[in-house]
Amino acid sequence: MRQSLRMEAVQSPIIPVVGDLVRAVPGTISLGQGVVHYGPPREAIDEIARFHEDPQNHKYKAVEGVPALLEMLRGKLHAENGIAVGPENPVVVTAGGNMAFLNAVLAIADPGDEIVLQAPYYFNHEMAVAIAGCRPVPVATDEDFQLRLDAIRGALTDRTRAVVTVSPNNPSGAVYPEAALREVNELCRSRGIFHIHDEAYEYFLYGGATHFSPGSIPGSAAHTISLYSFSKAYGFASWRIGYMVLPAPLLDAVRKIQDTNLICPPVISQYAALGALKAGAAYCRGKLEKIAEVRGIALRELEGIRDLCTVPRADGAFYFLLRLKSSLDPLDVVRRLVAEHRVAAIPGTTFGLGGCTLRMAYGSLEKSTAAEGIGRLVRGLRAILKE
Repeated sequence: MRQSLRMEAVQSPIIPVVGDLVRAVPGTISLGQGVVHYGPPREAIDEIARFHEDPQNHKYKAVEGVPALLEMLRGKLHAENGIAVGPENPVVVTAGGNMAFLNAVLAIADPGDEIVLQAPYYFNHEMAVAIAGCRPVPVATDEDFQLRLDAIRGALTDRTRAVVTVSPNNPSGAVYPEAALREVNELCRSRGIFHIHDEAYEYFLYGGATHFSPGSIPGSAAHTISLYSFSKAYGFASWRIGYMVLPAPLLDAVRKIQDTNLICPPVISQYAALGALKAGAAYCRGKLEKIAEVRGIALRELEGIRDLCTVPRADGAFYFLLRLKSSLDPLDVVRRLVAEHRVAAIPGTTFGLGGCTLRMAYGSLEKSTAAEGIGRLVRGLRAILKE
């Protein structure tokens, strides 16, 4: 008896691996998983009471999401992203952004087809492509993890079904300029393939960086799939609510996929999402000052080990992707950081990077613990890399 060969080829998710290491060493400060330090707004909690008022809410609801939430999402997309949602590009609520991505891949690609990812890529995207029986095609970004259109163009073949971009980026924190995203979107249009753009970190911007949604480009509705999540902005990580904007011809396929996987997104979480949207983007932006302060602490601490690593520019999300000047295996470095210095990070190999790289996440840190956690990382790297 064995598992499927397809699943044997899929990488194991690194977050549970590092989580086990952290739990084995009490007192470890994790700079591993990408979560925020705050929870949902009060409005989200209040909406759950309204959910309980109607006994029908305990029954299955529409595959695409409850009408009230869909209406609010259409308003949000128009006002904040410049995307005019209509019959040609409907919205579907999903159980988190990862489900939205898997929905997209299953809807557009057949086994053996290719999906172009930017390296470093979000590891769950690479895993989803492999689970679908498709071939992930990583394309190198530049020294600051910015897009290289020439490399993307060179990676396209007759089997390419989509180019994926994530901005602000996980794992690098890079923010892609509007001009670059427009070029990718036009390349996809001209080649008859899809542009899948993940905007889960749309509010997490620093230093004057701005966010752009390719789905707002006139004429892009037929080939652009836009993905969103409540997990980060509203502290909803465990509530599993995301959404996608997709070309109308894909709606029937996505309905089949989603109905099979979960029938409908969790309705109680959809009500909470309604409340979150009532609080609005101002809720997240009100938390950004503290996150930006922690980011500043991280940059100051990392300055002390510039001789041991490089820190590419990161104007978004809440990550730094460190290039260590070492030939050590990054997972071995992570194990030692936990065991010897009680601090955790994520090895860059899981994001498709060679060499010794680490992703550090600072979104979960309170200002009071940031200096200690990042200080442990800096002291640990200095000790390990100078041996």
